[in-house]
Amino acid sequence: MSEPVHEGGCLCGGVRYAAAGNPWNLCYCHCASCRRAAGAGSVPWGTFARARFRISRGTLAEYRSSAHVVRGFCSTCGTALTYRNEQRPEEIDVTLPTLDEAARFEPRMHVWAAEKLPWVVIADGLPQHAGGAGG
Repeated sequence: MSEPVHEGGCLCGGVRYAAAGNPWNLCYCHCASCRRAAGAGSVPWGTFARARFRISRGTLAEYRSSAHVVRGFCSTCGTALTYRNEQRPEEIDVTLPTLDEAARFEPRMHVWAAEKLPWVVIADGLPQHAGGAGG
């Protein structure tokens, strides 16, 4: 039995990716860095095995947003696509809304809720972590 392959990409279609297996750490991130990188009140993420992730079209532009973090995006339309933390080298996080079948993966928690914007109300009943998952 083969594992599922999930495809996705940016707004303009210039960057496409494929990730084998199912994501874990499905979450909404409220940290200031993610919010600014995506221009959103929070960012839904899912984690995939980095060895099972590949760019299938175009080139992923990258930006080092902090000492251990590299964010991937489309250099044409600006869509935020990936997050790599060098302290977790076997993993890559993907913005869930960029998956072709984004509705299949619903976030299960909120992380960095201590940094959420004051006008964001979390009322979905999901667990909230002040910092990262478990924090």
